[in-house]
Formats: sequence, structure tokens, C-alpha cells
Amino acid sequence: MTERTNRNLIVFLMLVFTNLIFAQKYLLPNEKLIYGFETQNGKKLVLAKDKNDKYIIYRFGTKNKIEFEFPEKTKASWDKFKYAFYLRGGGIQNEGMDLNYIKFINGNYKYVIYDTYYAVENEMSIGIKITNLKNNKTTDIKGKKSTQKGNLVDFRFNKLLKIEDELEE
Repeated sequence: MTERTNRNLIVFLMLVFTNLIFAQKYLLPNEKLIYGFETQNGKKLVLAKDKNDKYIIYRFGTKNKIEFEFPEKTKASWDKFKYAFYLRGGGIQNEGMDLNYIKFINGNYKYVIYDTYYAVENEMSIGIKITNLKNNKTTDIKGKKSTQKGNLVDFRFNKLLKIEDELEE
């Protein structure tokens, strides 16, 4: 091998190992994205499932580091999440709206992923609200609609999550 080839090989290997060390995958090869977006702060939210429905998983963090993953990747994970929705058609005349929520509790915190549309205001919003259950303080982390992938509406029909009547606002 020439010196130039060796140098190119070393640079290539360094790039590969750097990506392996610093970039964590938000989707594993056996997973399918259900819903995801980038927050206005540049963080990433992903809700994914095993392609064979063995588990559902929530991941949140920076582009290079998953800061929070919930829950364990087991069949019991499906019972940790609940879905709620409300749909009123008819557009502005009927004050139409389409509200979709996925919620779960981890310790003393309730997480609510939301995807909402209000026809009167012609307003769509996505994000996640995190509520401290001890003091009821809520943090609303807004998402960038332009980065949204997937949807929550499928949970109305796919029977993967328990549907609750209690809406979150």
C-alpha cells in the first residue's frame, strides 16, 4: 500500500469509529418510526416500535446523544403508554379540531406527546409536555412542525395502545 492509501484508510476508520462512539441511533434496525420531530431547541423526540410489535419505545435527546429512553424493550412496554384523541370535523364553521395525545408516566413525571389542530385558529402544534406530579409544574417543549415524521392518528384503529377518554391540555 502507498502512503496515501494508508492515510486515506486511517481517516476513513477514524470517521467510522467516531460515528459509532458519538452518534447514537434513534431507530434500531428492527424498529419502525411511529412518530418523531425536532424540538425548537434542536433536540429530537422519537416514538418507535419493534417491526413485529414486540415493544414500543420513546427516545429523547440531542442529535448525538439519547438523553432519555423509556421503557424497557419488552412486550409489557405497550401497557405503559395510553392514547387519547378527539375529532370534530366541519372546519371553521363547526370549530373543527383534531387532538391526539400519547401519555406515559415515569417516576414522578407525566409525559404527554401532543399533535393538535384547531380549525378556528388554523393552528397546528406538536410537542411534549412534562409535568412534575409532586408540584404540578409543567414544561412544554414545542416541536417544529416542519420536522414531523409519522402520525399518532393510526392509534385510533390499530389497537396497539389502550385508548382513554381523558384528554390533555
